[in-house]
Amino acid sequence: MTPLRRRRFTALVLTISTALLAGACGSDEPAGSTADGTTKVKIGVIPIVDVAPVHLGLKQGFFAAAGLDVTLETAQGGAAIVPGVVSGQYQFGFSNTTSLLLATSKGLPLKAVASGVASTGEPGKDFGGVIVPAGSAIKTAADLAGKRIAVNTLKNINTTTVDKVVRDAGGDPSTIRYVELAFPDIAAALAKGDVDAGQVVEPFLTIATGQGNRQVVSNYAGTDPDLTVAMYFTSKQYLAQHPEVVSGFTAAMTKSMEYAGAHPDEARATLATYTKIDPAVQRSLVLPRWPATVDRDSVQLLADLAVQDKLLTQQPDLGALLP
Repeated sequence: MTPLRRRRFTALVLTISTALLAGACGSDEPAGSTADGTTKVKIGVIPIVDVAPVHLGLKQGFFAAAGLDVTLETAQGGAAIVPGVVSGQYQFGFSNTTSLLLATSKGLPLKAVASGVASTGEPGKDFGGVIVPAGSAIKTAADLAGKRIAVNTLKNINTTTVDKVVRDAGGDPSTIRYVELAFPDIAAALAKGDVDAGQVVEPFLTIATGQGNRQVVSNYAGTDPDLTVAMYFTSKQYLAQHPEVVSGFTAAMTKSMEYAGAHPDEARATLATYTKIDPAVQRSLVLPRWPATVDRDSVQLLADLAVQDKLLTQQPDLGALLP
């Protein structure tokens, strides 16, 4: 283990331990009530395309109608949001499905309460995919075997779904060498030859292809056309203490997902309010699908893949995690 990897691992252990201790001490309290009787809640989100529905839902008043006074708290990623929800820093959070499966397997008391984002189901027209330089000899998913592939997080949803599409195409995913890089850095690494391919999501997919890179495979759509890529969740303690608040959040989030799906132009326009995406990219990027319900079969598939790729040692209890 490299010194950098050791520091990251130690930090993760300390973060999870702190979250568990805080949860055990009962710090998961409601954020409070306003003068008009609504309940204050904080939602941990990431400033990415995926969370457009919650921004639209706030604008449309869906959360206010459910009696919630919402504050969105921006985090760098789901790895920070999960312990934040367990400790009570946030009442709700957004994270990819595999991260939630992994956290649940470690004993973190999480409960998914609403769908988050899903694949469009259209290969070549999804919000995530694997890219290579225009002149690369890599033409198919099978050609990715034995190559260096950049992903934003090792041993998570992007590695298991890339492994799946490579395996299905007849390649051996065990020969892939994954390299951890932030999404904004992957296209540059490709250009320098540091990696052979990279898995990216929007807007980085549109940016990278605009720079001349080529998409080889849509790893989400290729894994399952109905893949539930991420979900909104709370802690089991908060759910037990405030079931009405959670019910109101789920109802408001469901309306928000339905509204975003029915009004894609508004969803695209709202990106300018919380991201720094270039307007030209914003107009052309592929929006994900925002289904109102979680696709349980696709979550089971992600759990199966996590076990197959040895991210998990046994099947997680989906009944305990899913709505």
